[in-house]
Amino acid sequence: MTVTYTARVANARFGGFSQLLLLWRGSIYKLLWRELLCFLGLYMALSAAYRFVLAEEQKRYFEKLVIYCDQYASLIPVSFVLGFYVTLVVHRWWNQYLCMPLPDALMCVVAGTVHGRDDRGRLYRRTLMRYAGLSAVLILRSVSTAVFKRFPTIDHVVEAGFMTREERKKFENLNSSYNKYWVPCVWFSNLAAQARREGRIRDNSALKLLLEELNVFRGKCGMLFHYDWISIPLVYTQVVTIAVYSYFLACLIGRQFLDPVQGYKDHSLDLCFPIFTLLQFFFYVGWLKVAEQLINPFGEDDDDFETNFLIDRNFQVSMLAVDEMYDDLAVLEKDLYWDATEARAPYTAATAFLLQQPSFQGSTFDITLAKEDMQFQRLDGADGPLGEAQGDFLQRLAGAGGGLLGRRLSLLRRKNSCVSEASSCACTGVPDGSATECSCGDPLLDPGLREPEPEPPMCPEPLAPIPGPAAEPFTTVPIPGPRGPAPPWLPSPIGEEEENLA
Repeated sequence: MTVTYTARVANARFGGFSQLLLLWRGSIYKLLWRELLCFLGLYMALSAAYRFVLAEEQKRYFEKLVIYCDQYASLIPVSFVLGFYVTLVVHRWWNQYLCMPLPDALMCVVAGTVHGRDDRGRLYRRTLMRYAGLSAVLILRSVSTAVFKRFPTIDHVVEAGFMTREERKKFENLNSSYNKYWVPCVWFSNLAAQARREGRIRDNSALKLLLEELNVFRGKCGMLFHYDWISIPLVYTQVVTIAVYSYFLACLIGRQFLDPVQGYKDHSLDLCFPIFTLLQFFFYVGWLKVAEQLINPFGEDDDDFETNFLIDRNFQVSMLAVDEMYDDLAVLEKDLYWDATEARAPYTAATAFLLQQPSFQGSTFDITLAKEDMQFQRLDGADGPLGEAQGDFLQRLAGAGGGLLGRRLSLLRRKNSCVSEASSCACTGVPDGSATECSCGDPLLDPGLREPEPEPPMCPEPLAPIPGPAAEPFTTVPIPGPRGPAPPWLPSPIGEEEENLA
């Protein structure tokens, strides 16, 4: 069973991880103690032979061998090779867990799309989820030793209720030399199509959603098969293993303590127990043993995946979701905060201090500026209020009469001045009332003003009212406001100038 210690490290505190060092199950001590004892035994045997067995001449030769091994053992790139290898193994280990076929999404879609409270509808939903569970069992017994020990044959799968005897005949009569974990997924698709023809699935969109979720589920089953088939290249594993064990084979000799009387460099101290060499062995070989345990998480190690537990959980949950919970809804009621403008759940006495903490507003919320630093500055560098900057800028542009923008601003100002000074325009109407003519000239629409004039045009004088019939005399009509934009079919001097520039 997986060793879980998450609750012990929920809060970071002084010596928090020290409690984990005393655990045995799933620990590095349980994984490494045999190799550590072998290394320490061989080291102490060589040390005793050097001190008590070898002759003086043999000791001199052994001392040269120790210095040689210690010098060249550092050329083996143990940390570099081992670090990349363990990173690859851990990444692969987590991806394999993400590929575990969980039916949660599929069972929600089945419960929402396959309708019917009768036995026929119930049979459809339960059979669909049983096919999904059967596919997961078939692939897990192909990659996991624990699941294979639980279901060693197809007969055990039938007796467990994942497959009927009629389905077993169809499964075995299908001639294929490859793994047939995908067959229940095809049965699922065929049954879903039949439910659509019977109207249990009400539209094609629901059927499409159901089959898409099935494809996601089947894809995870397929990835587990490929992870089991395609391993990390054997040469990489061999290189790492040879590098680690050859390094510590050299350390057995190169890390021996020599006689300080001989005056060898870095051998002025004589100890019997290699403390730091054992620590180095513990770290490097322990790192290798971690990769050895995680490279196949479907075995029976302490930290391997609980595949049998997942089979039991998935089968029970999926049947509950599509059968007992189908169309099972509580009475709709107003929630506790129906009339609250600012809903907030209550706090217990242990968490009441959180109410005193302000909510996060952003990383710049607490920044303060001096009053003079918060004043907007004019880009032209002139003094005065910021509101005058825009008018001064337009005035300078209007003064540039030689430019297009200056001519456009001049024409716009002339038009506005004409409209403001003449509060009314004389509009003449034909006595029969069929047409009306206004004599107010528009410098922007008048064809005579297309060419820039040296003299600004004068505003036309209001025409005198033309008398009409006695019953309906014609009078002047006040203009309510400035004219809107010119119709697109009328010529525009500004548009012509822009086209010429373009």
